[in-house]
Order: sequence, then structure tokens, then C-alpha cells
Amino acid sequence: MHFIELIKQPWPWYVAGPLIGLMVPLLLIFGNKTFGISSSLRHICASCVPAKIPFFQYDWKKEIWNLFFVFGVFIGGIITLFYLKDDSAVVVNPKLVAELSQYGISDYSGLIPNDLFSWASLSTPRGIVMMVLGGFLVGFGTRYAGGCTSGHSIMGLSMLQFPSLVATICFMVGGFIMANLILPFILSM
Repeated sequence: MHFIELIKQPWPWYVAGPLIGLMVPLLLIFGNKTFGISSSLRHICASCVPAKIPFFQYDWKKEIWNLFFVFGVFIGGIITLFYLKDDSAVVVNPKLVAELSQYGISDYSGLIPNDLFSWASLSTPRGIVMMVLGGFLVGFGTRYAGGCTSGHSIMGLSMLQFPSLVATICFMVGGFIMANLILPFILSM
């Protein structure tokens, strides 16, 4: 198998997980840095917003590596979109297809159902709840928890931080509640 074909395929958890996990000690050992994505938005705002908002008044230049990291994630997504895209159909579990068909969701041509996440879906109450309110809650929750899932669940747990354990447990419980109780209600709208 050629290298390009290899990286186009989904990697199993036992390969991708350890590679992500190795980022933690590498960042700590070689740069004394901690891993997390949500703090990059604060760095961008601190560098671009001239207002005297206390939350953005710090030396963001010390964290510029994080902006390069996020820019690399963005560029990696663009490269993947244009050069490494796998055009084979997305495989969805038949049980999930049967369950989602009850809510009128049938388009699985992309990584996410177009019936839920598209510009056209913003004209429906379900679309507004899913995209606008959902986005707000993710941002609010990230700020309230003092970090995102990658920061707490990957970096914080590896550093044996008790607040990260609590946050990760809350992320998991919240995900179960959302997927099993709240999402079916929203999808039936």
C-alpha cells in the first residue's frame, strides 16, 4: 500500500490514540507546554482585539506556538479536503440508520448528516437549536470548565489533575445524557 493510500484510511484507535497521547510528553519535555485547543481562541482575541478587556490583557506572544499549532490543524484540514479525501461512502451502523430515519435523517453522504448540519437547516427550529444554541453551549461549557475535552481529558488526566478528572467525568455524563435524552427530543422538533 502506498503512503498516500495509507494516510487516507481511518486509523484504528490503537494507533491514533497513542500518537495523540505521545503529544503530551513531547510538548512537556521539549517545550514545557500544555496541550489544548480552546485557549487558542483567547490568544487570537488577545492579539486582535484592541479593547481593554481584562480577560485578554496578558502576554499572548508567549503562547504564539499555540496559534501555529491551530493554524497547522486548519491547514491540515484543507490539505485533507483537497488531496486526501476518501470518496468511499461513509459506513453507518444499520441500527443508527433505522433510529435516525424516524427523525427524517437519511443523508449520510458526508462525515455529518446534511439533514442536520447545513446552511439550509438554519431555517428550521431544529437547525437553530443544533447549530446556534449548541455552538454557544460548547463555547460556554469550555470556558466554564476551564478548558476543552482535549485539554482536560488528554493533558489534564495525564498530569493527574483532579479537576480534569471531574471535568472528564462530567463530559462523559453530559454526552450520555445528550445522546440518549435530549437529542431525541431535539430531533423530533
